[in-house]
Amino acid sequence: MIHINLQASPAPAPAMDGCLSSEQQPGRLGEGPGSPGGCLEAEEETVQKGGTSGPTGDFNNIEPSLHSLQKFVPTNYASYTQENYLFAGKKIVVQESIESYGAVVWPGAMALCQYLEEHTEELNFQDAKILEIGAGPGLVSIVASFLGAQVTATDLPDVLGNLQHNLLKNTLTHTAHLPEVKELVWGEGLEQNFPKSTFYYDYVLASDVVYHHYCLDKLLSTMAHLCQPGTVLLWANKFRFSTDYEFLDKFKQVFDTTFLAEFPESSVKIFKGTLKWD
Repeated sequence: MIHINLQASPAPAPAMDGCLSSEQQPGRLGEGPGSPGGCLEAEEETVQKGGTSGPTGDFNNIEPSLHSLQKFVPTNYASYTQENYLFAGKKIVVQESIESYGAVVWPGAMALCQYLEEHTEELNFQDAKILEIGAGPGLVSIVASFLGAQVTATDLPDVLGNLQHNLLKNTLTHTAHLPEVKELVWGEGLEQNFPKSTFYYDYVLASDVVYHHYCLDKLLSTMAHLCQPGTVLLWANKFRFSTDYEFLDKFKQVFDTTFLAEFPESSVKIFKGTLKWD
């Protein structure tokens, strides 16, 4: 078990729903908001980012090459900031907005990126097929792409525009595989949209997807559906409520679970799960 200091500090964030519809931190160069992915009913939480906030985003002025690939329309929030990160030896610029839980980077994502970076050889993401649940603004998917993975980043429909913008902005011409963006509403249309016969993932990634919402059973069923024999699920989460630990107990009933790392300053824990088979 690894203990790592990763301090999260406060800056307010508003709520978004996802079940219904669709002191300075390592890796962080800027300062601004953060994001759990997947559901609406979330607590009013504060997080601090290290780094510089930037100008309001303007999606109409992005490069033509990005514009032609941008299939999802970003939500028109009143303000965006440009947050800077450094992972896998790369500067990453993520456009975020505190107007949505799905448009900010939360402590679990920071911790998971640090873990991926520090265990590159062990994980061997080169050409691995990876799906991220609740990708939010896309930091984890960007880092996984830089590490050589074939990434599918998923979230609710209203999150996909900003997610895709961030992925394209950071990975186009910079990674071996351009990440794919796909809608995923937990517990809905799983076999139709992600049939087990044709969709196999080496890794499923999730960060701060467990918080105060009513979709935890749907989240667990989604995790189980996406995992097959050989799939490794890496889940990082800041533990805030008793319900988070209740979810962990249920998670252990479905997955053979290993506690990988702890980030005491931000109350983030990282677990590895492999689906139990009868």
